[in-house]
Amino acid sequence: MASKIPLDLKNETNYESRFLDDVASPTEPFTAYSAPLHRRLKSRHLQMIAIGGIIGPGLLVGSGNALHLAGPGGILISFSLVGIIVFFVMQSLGELATLIPVTGSFTEYAQRFVDDSLSFALGWAYWYLWVTVLANEYNAVSLVILYWTDVVPQWAWILIFWFIFLSFSMLGVLAYGEVEFWLSFVKIISISVFFIVAIFISAGCIGPQKIGFKYWHDPGAFADSINGVAKTFVIAGTLYAGTEMVGITSGEADNPRRAVPRAIRQVFWRILIFYVGMMFFIGILLPYNSPRLLAPGSKTAASPLTITLDEAGIAPAASLINALIVIAVISAGNSSLYVSSRTMLFMARNGKAPKILGRTNKAGVPWVALLFSNLIACIAFLSVSSSAVRFRNGMRAQCQSLDTLPFKAMWYPYGTYAALAANIFLIFFQGYTAFLTPFSATDFVTNYILLPVFVLLVLGYKYWKRTKWVRLEDMDIWSGRRAELEGGELEKSGRLWRRARDVVIG
Repeated sequence: MASKIPLDLKNETNYESRFLDDVASPTEPFTAYSAPLHRRLKSRHLQMIAIGGIIGPGLLVGSGNALHLAGPGGILISFSLVGIIVFFVMQSLGELATLIPVTGSFTEYAQRFVDDSLSFALGWAYWYLWVTVLANEYNAVSLVILYWTDVVPQWAWILIFWFIFLSFSMLGVLAYGEVEFWLSFVKIISISVFFIVAIFISAGCIGPQKIGFKYWHDPGAFADSINGVAKTFVIAGTLYAGTEMVGITSGEADNPRRAVPRAIRQVFWRILIFYVGMMFFIGILLPYNSPRLLAPGSKTAASPLTITLDEAGIAPAASLINALIVIAVISAGNSSLYVSSRTMLFMARNGKAPKILGRTNKAGVPWVALLFSNLIACIAFLSVSSSAVRFRNGMRAQCQSLDTLPFKAMWYPYGTYAALAANIFLIFFQGYTAFLTPFSATDFVTNYILLPVFVLLVLGYKYWKRTKWVRLEDMDIWSGRRAELEGGELEKSGRLWRRARDVVIG
């Protein structure tokens, strides 16, 4: 029978010193392989990182490819459906990250609540996801700059930004949070301004003609019926990747019980406004068959925002949007490096990666993992749902009241199970177009290669380490909790303007 630990953690001196407060004591010697990360991220940092940190070339440029493949109606369907899944996954993650704020996030939750082999496979797959995203950021920013000039070769721009990203990441978590706050603020303001300008362009107040919804009729709302929608599920999932970043940052937040719920509760409105809203506006302003969109065969990597303003006769504004894309890629690159390095740090310190990658310096920066991830750069949502279900079952098995949770997932268990089922469905459905006549071997490998790789990682590690499925009674539902800070209660935002502010910056 698992021992029960009282909820009044402040009275448990040994437990608190081991798990609640992992900030190094000034009297303790510094050890590079076990030194904790610094908890210096404020609530405002987490709010901006949660939404602004992932608004980069993927959304501002890659959305053009989504429009080309699915059409305006198709991208609204795919991004809305994936957005609903993300919302419920984030509810489950918020419940876990508020109670147990650890940098390993769902990778660690999988280790503690499911099976160590799942954690191993998930950690490597998630790290691989972010280093490939980082590689795409390098490629995207170089292409966007080539919109202005091709005097400097593409490889030179990639090298320049490689050093910029690495330099920002080495400054420490507080500097990262502050830089990310202001860069994200600029991105959010610029997108909001674009939405306003888009309304005037559509109404004919700006530009040579009134557009309205004419592109929904000619060439049409769907580029390739349901096939186009299926093709953009992968794009939507990729562009939403990063909303779970709040789980990673919670481990370095100074007061996660206050900051994490605030970030989670605004996810719905942020998805609706910034993601679905972006798809809606580019869908009414551009036809999906526009030769200028970023699609196979395109000669430039102009953003749909840039094309829209340029065709409306606002050439200087179009160049400004491209400049903002450069700012966006710096922010998104920082976030990619942050997440990949923290994931690798957890892996290295838990025997799932080479030990050398677990080193940190006295500023709390995992510099080896940062350098390694950045060099390599030259499935996570599914695990969150399964870990959340197991965590709730473990709470019940250990006779712990769910009323003690500082944040509860909305519509549990229905939302959680629905998100889990939808993720499983999309894993197989998103690549079904490869089976259409003629069969495309290239598309099949691209869409499904990670599935057998992931299974091999799980089974290989399980055989090597002889891991076992974690029993509900043996789950570690205590490590990583923190004592509640004074003044940590969430304040109620009663006024309309405060609610609107919270949607944007938390």
